[in-house]
Amino acid sequence: MSASSPRVAVVVVAAGSGMRLGAGLPKAFVSLAGATLLEHAVHAVAGMHEAAMVVAVVPGDRVEQTRALIGGLVPASSVVPGGESRQASVAAGLGVLPPCVEVVLVHDAARAFTPSAQFDAVLAAVDATGEGVVPGLPVSDTVKRADAAGFVTGTVDRSELVAVQTPQGFPARVLEAAYRAATREATDDASLVAAIGHPVRVVDGDALAFKVTTPADLRRAEQLLGSPTVLPRIGLGTDTHAFGGEGDLWLAGLPWPGETPLAGHSDGDAVAHAMVDALLSAAGLGDIGSRFGTADPRFAGAHGEVFLTATRDLLADAGWAIGNVSVQLVGTRPRFSARREEAQTVLSGILGAPVSVTATTTDGLGFTGRGEGVTAIATAMVVQRP
Repeated sequence: MSASSPRVAVVVVAAGSGMRLGAGLPKAFVSLAGATLLEHAVHAVAGMHEAAMVVAVVPGDRVEQTRALIGGLVPASSVVPGGESRQASVAAGLGVLPPCVEVVLVHDAARAFTPSAQFDAVLAAVDATGEGVVPGLPVSDTVKRADAAGFVTGTVDRSELVAVQTPQGFPARVLEAAYRAATREATDDASLVAAIGHPVRVVDGDALAFKVTTPADLRRAEQLLGSPTVLPRIGLGTDTHAFGGEGDLWLAGLPWPGETPLAGHSDGDAVAHAMVDALLSAAGLGDIGSRFGTADPRFAGAHGEVFLTATRDLLADAGWAIGNVSVQLVGTRPRFSARREEAQTVLSGILGAPVSVTATTTDGLGFTGRGEGVTAIATAMVVQRP
């Protein structure tokens, strides 16, 4: 879809006064590390795999300033004045969407450091299910009920609780219908969609998607941007497998029926294995051989998803967030281009982060040029969580 007729729109809500922040101006326009919170939020949208239209909803006296701030960040953008409430502001944003928009994500600018991968994950879930989708984190604190006098009256089962974040995603027509039918103020868009009987599901959220509401939140954001512990680290991984294995060919997380399989202790998925090595290298956590050795029977015949999922969990346990992974596949077969988008979607979904895959040949030279096997070369970026 071209920038002039986007399939996806992101309504960025930035019309609040931010009184609790005490900054003397709307919080979306507070600057951190040389950019406003609104700009940080729009940068995340610009990092999505699929180009999206951005509708920024801001205070009426900030419209022209906002056009200047975000006009060069995204290929298609619109700025509209907000309403008296968040709900009225979102409605104003929905009111300027072109008919070509099929999916709408609604995002609070105050969650300025939400990773692009969270936008991608919400969009992918809406596309896959046709349902409303919200990102959320498990509630780790014990939650009590208390009466008006402050006495505890009970304990809430936190296994049923989720702390909901943004962006929240919906089929455009469903969200528009929910807003038309709204008879009360709701704290989020999912509440309105659920009120008209449309299902809403939860996908994994991200700790970086915290909301800047109080001065303490602002200090946390300042530490996030200023701390050397959040500088990105880059890792490199390579893997090579020869054709001649048993069963079906698995490559880039996909089965390739009718193609000659690759030989290996597992499924021989060189793309997935190179990604694993790149991620482990970036995080300083060893390599695929030390973590998932061939002597371990659990990994005999295992598909790439098994290794990628385990690696993602290893990084998370060590405090690392995946920024993105880029892979180049070298070989003459299978013909990869027709399934490139499919592979990227599958691999990105496994890691919860953007994955790009390209393919090339060596013009008939060497092991890969003779069609004896494939090589994959991967780079990965990770960031230590604050």
